[in-house]
Amino acid sequence: MSIPTFPESLIRPQISGIEGYNPLEPLEGFSARVGLLPEHLVKLDANENPYGPSPRVREALASLERYHIYPDPQQTLLRQALGRYVGTSADQIMAGNGSDELIELIARLFLEPGDAILDCPPSFGMYAFAASIQGARVLQVPRRADFSLDVEEIERTFKRDDGNTLVRPKLLFLASPNNPDGSVTPGDDLRRLLALPVVVVLDEAYAEFAGETNVGLVSEYPNLVVLRTLSKWAGLAGLRLGYGVFPPGIIAHLWKIKPPFNTSVAAQAAALASLADAAYLKAGVQRIVEERERLFRELARFDFLRPYPSRANFLLCRVVGRKVKHLQCALEEQGILVRYFTRLELADCIRISAGQPHDTQSLLAALERFQAAGT
Repeated sequence: MSIPTFPESLIRPQISGIEGYNPLEPLEGFSARVGLLPEHLVKLDANENPYGPSPRVREALASLERYHIYPDPQQTLLRQALGRYVGTSADQIMAGNGSDELIELIARLFLEPGDAILDCPPSFGMYAFAASIQGARVLQVPRRADFSLDVEEIERTFKRDDGNTLVRPKLLFLASPNNPDGSVTPGDDLRRLLALPVVVVLDEAYAEFAGETNVGLVSEYPNLVVLRTLSKWAGLAGLRLGYGVFPPGIIAHLWKIKPPFNTSVAAQAAALASLADAAYLKAGVQRIVEERERLFRELARFDFLRPYPSRANFLLCRVVGRKVKHLQCALEEQGILVRYFTRLELADCIRISAGQPHDTQSLLAALERFQAAGT
C-alpha cells in the first residue's frame, strides 16, 4: 500500500477509502467504440424518455434572454408551479440539480461519521454513495426474491443489538417504483415503515409511469420526504431538475445548506415550460407505458429471458441458460445499449428501457438473431 503524500494526506479518510460512483458510458464514447453514428444507436440503458421534452421547452430556451443573470435562489415561480402540479404547498418544495443533489443534501443534513442509513438493495446506488461520502455506515436489508421489501426484517433492524449500541439508522432510502425492477411499495408497508424512528426518503422518480404517488402523506408524517424528478416523464434528464416535497421541520434546515444557485436559469425555464404542457407530456407517458407492456409480452417469448412486471419505464430481465455478458455484447455489436449489472444479486440480469415502437422492433430483431446463434 502506497503512503499518501502531501496534499493527498490531507484528504478526508472517508473519501480516500471509498469507490467513486460508476455512471453509464456516454453516448459519444459508445458510438466511437462500436463504430456507429449516435443516430444509428438504440439507447435503452438509462431509462430516458425517448420522445424528449415538450416543444415548449425548446421555445422557452430559445427565447430566454437572462442567461447572464443568476437564477432565483428561492426558485419561487418553479416551486409554485411544482406545488400546483403535485397538489401541495410551494413551502414544502425544494428543487435541485437533479434529485441526486437532494439525496446528497439530505445525507449532509442528517449524517455524521459513524451514523447509519438503511438501504434495501438492489436499488439506486446513489443512496449508499451519498451516505459513504458523509462517513456513514450503510446497513442493508436485501429485498426478497420478488423484489418486495422485507418489512419485518427492516423493523427488526431497530431492535437489534449491534455490539454495545443499538443500531438506529437515521435515514431509510426507498425507491417506488424501485430501480432496477420497477416494483411499487404498497401503502400498508410504507405506513408501517413510517411508524419507525427513522426519516423515510421515498424516491418517486418514476411515479408518473406508475400513476400513483405518496406526496399527500408528507403533510401527515413529519418523517417522510418524497423525491420527484422531471428527468423521466418530462424528458429533461440533460438539464438536471429534480425536486423534493418535505415536512416543515426538515425543509427549514435544508434551505440553510442548499447552494444558492443550484438550479440554472435554463433548467428552471425548461421545467416551467414542461409543467405548462403537462397534458402533452402525459400523452407521451401513456405511449411509453403501452410500449413497456408490449415489450414485456414480447420479451417473455424468448426462452432465455424472464422479464419482471414493472410500473416504471423499464423492464428487468433475468437471463437463463445463456451468459448475460454474451447477450449484452451481442446487442452492443448491433448498436443496442441495455443496462448490464455487476452486482452479485443482479449478475444474471439486464435492464431494458421502454423506447419507441421502432426501438422495440430493433431490439426484438437483435434478440432473435442472438437466439438463432445459440451463443
